Amino acid sequence: MEVSLKAELLAVLFAAGRPVALKELRALGHPEEVLLRTLKALEKDLEAGHLGVALERVAGGWRLVVHEAALPAVERVLKPSPPRLSKAALEVLALIAYHQPVARAELEAMRGKSVEGILEGLLERGLVQLVGEKEAPGRPKLYGTTERFLEVFGLESLADLPPLEDGPPLLLRG
Repeated sequence: MEVSLKAELLAVLFAAGRPVALKELRALGHPEEVLLRTLKALEKDLEAGHLGVALERVAGGWRLVVHEAALPAVERVLKPSPPRLSKAALEVLALIAYHQPVARAELEAMRGKSVEGILEGLLERGLVQLVGEKEAPGRPKLYGTTERFLEVFGLESLADLPPLEDGPPLLLRG
């Protein structure tokens, strides 16, 4: 039985359980323009929600997600509990997202409080990572967000962050 490229893409995205980048999909042996055209067609096929899933572009790749029309059924059966972040953790995460790369001392100066424990928690959850060292005395570590941060908040890139003047960043999201 011959499987269509659309079926192959759907199977790969289903099996991956994470965003899959175009460079990874090239392993299917098709030119990028063919892959992109087929991904668009697959997205169009799924957008009505008849199959309960949707194709989402996030973190530089594509992933399958539950279509909003099927969310009530998923919630009734699986009763998911989204990961909770404290208000303080969201505040520090927002500061890092908007000001990265940023040193701990800079975060503490912006926040007016210690961020040590909060920063450790964000590192453990994979939302923040070390991205380098500052060219300053003591060479303080610099922090930035991760691909997981983009996935959790449904962003394709940091350019998708809402403008700061739109209100409290990230507190109303996720």
